[in-house]
Amino acid sequence: MANHKSALKRARQSQTRNSRNSIGKTKVKHALKKARSSMGLAPEITSEAFRKAMSTLHKASSRGTIHPRNAARRISRLAKQFHLASSAPAM
Repeated sequence: MANHKSALKRARQSQTRNSRNSIGKTKVKHALKKARSSMGLAPEITSEAFRKAMSTLHKASSRGTIHPRNAARRISRLAKQFHLASSAPAM
């Protein structure tokens, strides 16, 4: 346990950041899952989910929740899946 005033403050800050980051990471996971599950549906639904997932990833990286390269990699992979799904003929 922290003993100094500055260490106590640092522990409080760390706890706040941890909870904020875990909320952000959960939002990213949910957005990606929703985007991937909508790949076979109507194009407008797919593109909306893809756009929201990209936005969520950009926000998380700009806030420091995830690393910017991590966000770029995930966006790139999601875009690749999106373009493959949108170019494939609908069944």
